[in-house]
Amino acid sequence: MHHTSGMLNTHERLYSLMAKSSAAVIGDDALAALKHIALDGGRSSAAKISCSTLADQLDVSTQTASRRIQRLEDSGFIERDVVADGQWVTITPRGESVLYTEYAQYRRIFEADESEVELTGTVTSGMGEGKHYISLSGYMRQFHERLGYEPFPGTLNIELDEESSRTRAVVAGFDGIAIDGWEDDDRTFGPATCYPTQIAFEDRIVETAHVIIPERTHHDKTQLEIIAPVRLRDSLSLVDGDSVRVTLEADT
Repeated sequence: MHHTSGMLNTHERLYSLMAKSSAAVIGDDALAALKHIALDGGRSSAAKISCSTLADQLDVSTQTASRRIQRLEDSGFIERDVVADGQWVTITPRGESVLYTEYAQYRRIFEADESEVELTGTVTSGMGEGKHYISLSGYMRQFHERLGYEPFPGTLNIELDEESSRTRAVVAGFDGIAIDGWEDDDRTFGPATCYPTQIAFEDRIVETAHVIIPERTHHDKTQLEIIAPVRLRDSLSLVDGDSVRVTLEADT
């Protein structure tokens, strides 16, 4: 049983996606500067960026443009090499991820029928934390009510390939299934979001599964955790290093 929000009309879709925009991560002003650096060639290689030219593009003062570049560097979105006659700027993988998120969200606005994304990666061993957290009663009750099953106690860990690590940004615009945070006598447990998922290996496929993305996690954007009512390693005959296809869907 899924909690669903129904079909969004155009205005609701726009509001929902922009509320999750990459601007919330980087800020509107810095995002605009990052876009112009990318347009000037800083995404594919180092680009020579003039503060005065960037200022004209952004319609701000040269000092303001310089501060925005400094903020991008301090936040890890760009790398800079300052030379005698200017500066060479390269967008980092973190900065590219922000831009890809923005791109993916606009695609969802103008291509409203896009409701799934396919990712590929390899099976890896986790640290065993998933088994503990998935089994907790505060989560298990919600899984049963909102996903329609009680997961096998543990997660399947996937290391995404480079392209899929970028493509994953599309998921930021999907409507997921909320798993609420909760408390017991000792501590607070954070919320998470689940996305309906199919996972395939060679000619085998499991159609009932969910990618689970905790609000607080030590995993980076290259890693996925998947839960299912069965042990996926057994159902798909998986071992570490196997390449799998993961299809995520918006909850509709």
